[in-house]
Amino acid sequence: MISLQQDAQGFIRMNRHFPGTVSVSVVFADRTTEVFTGRRLNEIYDQALAAYRAGNHLDAKGFNRGPRKKVQQGIEFVPVSPGMSS
Repeated sequence: MISLQQDAQGFIRMNRHFPGTVSVSVVFADRTTEVFTGRRLNEIYDQALAAYRAGNHLDAKGFNRGPRKKVQQGIEFVPVSPGMSS
Protein backbone atom coordinates (compact mmCIF):
# COMPACT_ATOMS: atom_id res chain seq x y z
CA MET A 1 0.00 0.00 0.00
CA ILE A 2 1.21 3.48 -0.88
CA SER A 3 0.51 6.37 1.50
CA LEU A 4 0.11 9.97 0.37
CA GLN A 5 -0.52 13.14 2.39
CA GLN A 6 -2.71 15.99 1.18
CA ASP A 7 -1.17 19.45 1.62
CA ALA A 8 -2.99 22.49 3.03
CA GLN A 9 -4.07 23.62 -0.45
CA GLY A 10 -5.80 20.29 -1.20
CA PHE A 11 -3.20 18.62 -3.44
CA ILE A 12 -1.27 15.35 -3.34
CA ARG A 13 2.10 14.90 -4.99
CA MET A 14 1.68 12.61 -7.98
CA ASN A 15 3.85 12.99 -11.05
CA ARG A 16 3.21 9.61 -12.67
CA HIS A 17 0.63 6.85 -12.94
CA PHE A 18 0.41 4.16 -10.28
CA PRO A 19 -0.24 0.49 -11.12
CA GLY A 20 -3.99 0.03 -11.50
CA THR A 21 -4.35 -2.66 -8.84
CA VAL A 22 -2.36 -0.98 -6.07
CA SER A 23 -4.12 0.50 -3.02
CA VAL A 24 -3.24 4.09 -2.19
CA SER A 25 -4.10 5.57 1.20
CA VAL A 26 -4.60 9.34 1.17
CA VAL A 27 -4.52 11.25 4.46
CA PHE A 28 -6.44 14.50 3.99
CA ALA A 29 -5.64 17.82 5.65
CA ASP A 30 -8.46 17.24 8.18
CA ARG A 31 -6.76 13.93 9.17
CA THR A 32 -9.41 11.69 7.60
CA THR A 33 -8.15 8.80 5.50
CA GLU A 34 -9.53 7.31 2.32
CA VAL A 35 -8.23 4.40 0.25
CA PHE A 36 -8.09 4.85 -3.53
CA THR A 37 -7.28 2.29 -6.18
CA GLY A 38 -4.40 3.09 -8.46
CA ARG A 39 -6.82 3.12 -11.38
CA ARG A 40 -9.02 5.80 -9.75
CA LEU A 41 -6.04 8.02 -8.89
CA ASN A 42 -4.78 7.63 -12.46
CA GLU A 43 -8.17 8.87 -13.71
CA ILE A 44 -7.98 11.89 -11.39
CA TYR A 45 -4.40 12.55 -12.55
CA ASP A 46 -5.45 12.36 -16.21
CA GLN A 47 -8.31 14.82 -15.61
CA ALA A 48 -5.98 17.27 -13.84
CA LEU A 49 -3.40 16.95 -16.63
CA ALA A 50 -6.04 17.56 -19.31
CA ALA A 51 -7.28 20.66 -17.45
CA TYR A 52 -3.70 21.93 -17.13
CA ARG A 53 -3.02 21.42 -20.83
CA ALA A 54 -6.29 23.08 -21.86
CA GLY A 55 -5.61 26.03 -19.57
CA ASN A 56 -2.16 26.50 -21.09
CA HIS A 57 -3.25 26.01 -24.73
CA LEU A 58 -1.30 22.76 -25.16
CA ASP A 59 -2.38 19.88 -27.38
CA ALA A 60 -3.22 16.38 -26.09
CA LYS A 61 0.46 15.39 -26.03
CA GLY A 62 1.50 18.50 -24.11
CA PHE A 63 3.02 20.40 -27.03
CA ASN A 64 2.43 24.02 -27.78
CA ARG A 65 1.85 24.43 -31.51
CA GLY A 66 2.14 28.21 -31.33
CA PRO A 67 5.23 30.42 -31.02
CA ARG A 68 8.18 28.80 -29.23
CA LYS A 69 8.58 29.51 -25.53
CA LYS A 70 9.45 27.28 -22.59
CA VAL A 71 6.33 25.69 -21.06
CA GLN A 72 6.23 23.05 -18.36
CA GLN A 73 5.02 19.84 -20.02
CA GLY A 74 3.38 18.08 -17.05
CA ILE A 75 2.01 18.42 -13.56
CA GLU A 76 3.26 17.21 -10.21
CA PHE A 77 0.41 18.06 -7.84
CA VAL A 78 -3.14 16.73 -8.20
CA PRO A 79 -6.20 18.12 -6.36
CA VAL A 80 -8.13 15.53 -4.32
CA SER A 81 -10.94 15.70 -1.81
CA PRO A 82 -12.80 13.21 0.39
CA GLY A 83 -15.35 11.19 -1.54
CA MET A 84 -13.41 11.04 -4.80
CA SER A 85 -12.39 7.40 -4.35
CA SER A 86 -15.63 6.00 -5.72
